[in-house]
Amino acid sequence: MSKQNEKSLKEAINQLLKAYGLGPRLDEISLLKSWDEVCGPMIAKHTKDLYFKSGTLYVELDSAPLRQELSFAKSKLIEKLNQSVGKNMVSTLVFK
Repeated sequence: MSKQNEKSLKEAINQLLKAYGLGPRLDEISLLKSWDEVCGPMIAKHTKDLYFKSGTLYVELDSAPLRQELSFAKSKLIEKLNQSVGKNMVSTLVFK
């Protein structure tokens, strides 16, 4: 086998994900999983639903005061979420 055809496992997996179009979906799953880590256990406990669509992360909370409090920290949360994923995925954060 020649050195030209050799790839690292990471390169091969990334190429496979790209070929099947799975990269964006894995990024989305990674983003949703990072919500608990970024916000902490107390906020995660009050999070009822979480979904991502077209650069917007929708967060459904069961506490109106918490929703109000988090709305003041939107930009900081967006920054931390994007850092945790390693990409600028979230541009808008909507609390329901």
